Amino acid sequence: MWAQYGSEFLALALVHFLAVLLPGPDFAVTVRHSVRYGYLIGCLTAIGIGAGISIHVLYTLVGLGIIIQQSSWLLFSLQVCGAMYLIYLGCSLLRTQPFNYAASTENIDSLALSKWKAFMTGLMTNAFNPKATLFFLAIFTTLVHPTTPMKIQIFYGVWMCAVNALWFMVVAILFSRPMVRNNFLKAGNKFEKFMGAVLIILAVKLLFTNI
Repeated sequence: MWAQYGSEFLALALVHFLAVLLPGPDFAVTVRHSVRYGYLIGCLTAIGIGAGISIHVLYTLVGLGIIIQQSSWLLFSLQVCGAMYLIYLGCSLLRTQPFNYAASTENIDSLALSKWKAFMTGLMTNAFNPKATLFFLAIFTTLVHPTTPMKIQIFYGVWMCAVNALWFMVVAILFSRPMVRNNFLKAGNKFEKFMGAVLIILAVKLLFTNI
């Protein structure tokens, strides 16, 4: 099984992990909760983000099944669009400016945040992120072969949910320690540019492979 789907899984895991590292809405809300309320609330927010990923995975898998059955040319079009989106994402990272996370903490309610609200904030932040919808459609149409068994695709989805939750739990723990915060942000912009270059290279390779 690993010999057959190992390379596919590694490619998907790499692209997904690079995307997880990007400082987007999930990152901002985890940092905000961790800085203001501590690592426990930050970790619960991270678990909520992981749960939000399952929503994207579910409708992506169901949608792909319908697309494959109805139209091969539409699937091909989505594969090309998915690769183009990854290129767009990479270019956006190359042009990105340092994000002011300090400003994102200014309007937080000073009252203690409940554990349930922390979890739901993480879930809703991810579930209603339109870029996440495009990203999951992109990686499943460009990296996952149509003949890959559904149980393998479900494993991919579970893996991505777990990776998201674990990564943002690490972020929560790190950013609950004020001394780490400034050093991480100083290096963040250079790291974003590196990830952008990697995504573009992978997307171009996938685009020419599909064409």
